Amino acid sequence: MNELSFSGTGRDRAHALRSDPAALAALLAEGLILPLMRGLILADDSSLGWLPQGHPLLEGASEPVFLGLWQGKGVFAVRIPDFTPEEGIPDAGVFDAGLQPHPRAPQGRQFTELRRIMSALCPDEAELAATARALTEWHNGHAFCARCGRETQSGGAGWHRKCASCKAMHFPRTDPVVIMLVTRGNHLLLGRSPGWPEGMYSTLAGFIEPGETMEAAVRREVHEETGVLCGPVRYIASQPWPFPASLMLGCHAEAESEAITLDPAELEDALWLSREELVDVLAGTHPVVRPPRQGAIARFLLSGWLAGRL
Repeated sequence: MNELSFSGTGRDRAHALRSDPAALAALLAEGLILPLMRGLILADDSSLGWLPQGHPLLEGASEPVFLGLWQGKGVFAVRIPDFTPEEGIPDAGVFDAGLQPHPRAPQGRQFTELRRIMSALCPDEAELAATARALTEWHNGHAFCARCGRETQSGGAGWHRKCASCKAMHFPRTDPVVIMLVTRGNHLLLGRSPGWPEGMYSTLAGFIEPGETMEAAVRREVHEETGVLCGPVRYIASQPWPFPASLMLGCHAEAESEAITLDPAELEDALWLSREELVDVLAGTHPVVRPPRQGAIARFLLSGWLAGRL
């Protein structure tokens, strides 16, 4: 089980091959292709559903995006046309099954919400899945130029789009987000957003604004959402989070106040928990708070603090 999914493999992205059409064509002919549909990814419970070129499931697929080299092969991702079964499509939410069968999928494979299996994937496949989801969703939402409104075309093996009219170049974006473990003595601060499933609390988080440092963003977000003032802030670890395209910057902040004043537009509730209560949370026995998802940076921060590693 991966303690921090999507992070730290250092795999070969083969950047130099992105501008070599002949090499890419040769790799694609013998390579592995990962299909996605509606943001769901083909997989079983612990591995991705790689397919060869020409598989029936890939009929009508988008232009392949080159993910790099893995296990001696070129690996690619595509978005396939939507398929709607008679019984409808499960909601790909955070806590439901998030499964979608497909009649052309290999036996034992179906389209699944990536968060459902992220901690079960090996580190390489988890990173490849995160890259595939982020890139295919970016292409799906950027068919038109943000500058002039005309159509754009994919290039660079799927790593940019270019407007044929005004020649503007568009690149996949990653949005920096601070996610912070806020502590004061033996207690830590958790919050829940409106509409979250019952019992779901997490460490606070928010987007970094233009012209803002990571440390300033931590202090601003905590104060805006809970009224709590923070002093020292330390960076701990990062996690790519392709839902849709964020980089989570995990931090530890020391609180200088305790009183909570909620911003109801941001949080439905916030509370302080003791270390002893956190033991129950992570064990799944706390009466109010559910444990964060395995493989998510929120759980990594909580577990690290409890173990004295931060």
